[in-house]
Amino acid sequence: MATRSSRSQGLIGAGLYAYLALTLFVPLVVIALWAFYDPKVGWFPPDIIPRAFSVSAWREVLADRNVWPSAMLSLFVSVVVTALTGALAFPTAWALAQFPFRLKRAVEVFILAPIIVPGIVVAVSLGEIFFRFGLAGTVLGVILVQLIGTLPFMIRILTATLEGIPNELIYAARTLGASPRVAVMRIALPLAWPGFAAGGLLTFIASFEEFEKSFMVGAPKVQTLAVRLWSYLGGDVLVLPTAAVVTFILLTPMLVIFILAERLSKDDVMAAGLGKL
Repeated sequence: MATRSSRSQGLIGAGLYAYLALTLFVPLVVIALWAFYDPKVGWFPPDIIPRAFSVSAWREVLADRNVWPSAMLSLFVSVVVTALTGALAFPTAWALAQFPFRLKRAVEVFILAPIIVPGIVVAVSLGEIFFRFGLAGTVLGVILVQLIGTLPFMIRILTATLEGIPNELIYAARTLGASPRVAVMRIALPLAWPGFAAGGLLTFIASFEEFEKSFMVGAPKVQTLAVRLWSYLGGDVLVLPTAAVVTFILLTPMLVIFILAERLSKDDVMAAGLGKL
């Protein structure tokens, strides 16, 4: 019986590793080959690996003087969006986790609506609204429009985290004379930091790589890194080397953040933060 169970676990593990290789490592290898192959020599079948390599595609993208200002702008916007998302999401998450009410399910669906509806639909409708309020083409407008997409994730993650905090701790603080606000700030808020860590990680990545809403509201005056880099992919023909470079540049911050998070946080902490998502 134990042997059969071990064999099943081994097959499941092998299947998961195979799935990870097919969906992550193989595409990354293909992107790397396209990003560094030499266009003067070419890459044609039946060659599996290019005959020559070059950094000409990287020179073309990085030679644009607007890339680095766009990168700095994206970092600034992502940091601000992450901080505002955490501050705005906590009260709603606390209410959903602690207070039962009739329309709770409807409120949860309403909160998740921005990520249920296709992104381009949300971007087009919000672009019109932001234009009427004079927020189109401004950094503030880009920050606000990104909040609409990041708040649902943070609220859901914090709600799951706060549901796991024992109510007895809050009751004990109230018994000892703490007001409701002090009990929440001194007890619930520190215990919810795994949720803030997990939600902040996803929020930062989502903000840094967000394109549709940032393009509809910010372009052409405000160009984040995603908007700037995707401009290289316009036209009737897709230039694969340039597309590969764009993919690498957008993927690098995500990989760095996940590596740092893995080193700074334990697996159980991240799992607690993700909760029931």
